[in-house]
Amino acid sequence: MTLSPAARIALRIVMALGLAVVYVPLLVVLVNSVNADKAFGWPPSGFTGRWWSQALDNEGARRAVLTSVKAGLGATAAALVLGTMAAFAVARHRFFGREAVSLVVVLPIALPGIVTGIALSNAFQVVLKPLGIGLGLFTVIVGHATFCVVTIYNNVLARLRRTGTSLEEASADLGADTFQTFWYVTLPGLRSAMLAGALLSFALSFDEIIVTTFTAGPGAETLPIWIFGNLFRPNQAPVVNVLAAVLIVLSVVPIWIAQRLSAGARTVP
Repeated sequence: MTLSPAARIALRIVMALGLAVVYVPLLVVLVNSVNADKAFGWPPSGFTGRWWSQALDNEGARRAVLTSVKAGLGATAAALVLGTMAAFAVARHRFFGREAVSLVVVLPIALPGIVTGIALSNAFQVVLKPLGIGLGLFTVIVGHATFCVVTIYNNVLARLRRTGTSLEEASADLGADTFQTFWYVTLPGLRSAMLAGALLSFALSFDEIIVTTFTAGPGAETLPIWIFGNLFRPNQAPVVNVLAAVLIVLSVVPIWIAQRLSAGARTVP
């Protein structure tokens, strides 16, 4: 399609406005994390790093960050195993209900978070409570894994469909068994897709709040939950801005790395 110069200019203006709506508020949060004015007047009267020092000294904030990291790593590990296995089943085998399995795996990320949270909370109360297992870090990891598995599944499935089975068949023809073929042929081709999916999963888990609200117990306060709980406390406002900035960085960096890995994989012949 050929666009006129005026249309191209208009599209660029609309794109710039759309990006500004998304990223200018994030930039304001980053600037306020070093704003010397505790009331966050604009423009900043000066810049300081004392709010970052206060955040580092805040025991509740440190504990929340550690809980989020644990939950993100746990959910990513679970999703990595389950998503990869599901992708292999759908891509490499033909069976009744294969498309239904694919839909069931992808569906959780399309459901509203509040629906998923309520459903998981009820399930945990019915299944785990009689066993003496209450809400806590384990239930948060399970809740996050339900939607993190989608990113692993989609990345691995796309890579399996793109690479085909010719290399695996050649490996088998040369005498390699199933494990050797997987370890030396299949896994190297999937490594970047799995890593990209894992980074996206960690980013999704790290900043998730709705499902966490329904699945976290008193001792499993994640960073987003801590920020929300302290958002309207004036004395905690500087620390909240610092942790919001940390949340932005820890969410953006994995997504950027995953995008670079995916782009690099597409350029490989």
